[in-house]
Amino acid sequence: MIHHIENNQINEEVLKNNKLVVIDFFATWCGPCQMLSPIVEAMDKKYGDEVEFYKVNVDENQETTIRYGIVSVPTVIFFKNGEEVERQVGFMEENEFSKIIEDVK
Repeated sequence: MIHHIENNQINEEVLKNNKLVVIDFFATWCGPCQMLSPIVEAMDKKYGDEVEFYKVNVDENQETTIRYGIVSVPTVIFFKNGEEVERQVGFMEENEFSKIIEDVK
């Protein structure tokens, strides 16, 4: 299940999670973000038992957006044991997304 998180939830949900955590930073007005959304859903179906998936709306969560240095959307950040291990900016195909998960989990 993909969770939507707010500024004040990021520490509890992400940094203290022992699983691989994937955060999709998006905006509702962003075309590539809309194209990426079904791919994130497919990744959740494929890896949901091993990976936690979250979405952060950059327009509604500017504190988190600034803290993680998000300057373009979509940006997907992969965290392991609370540490950033990978970052992808822009749209990515399903096979590329899957490869990153396999490489970092």
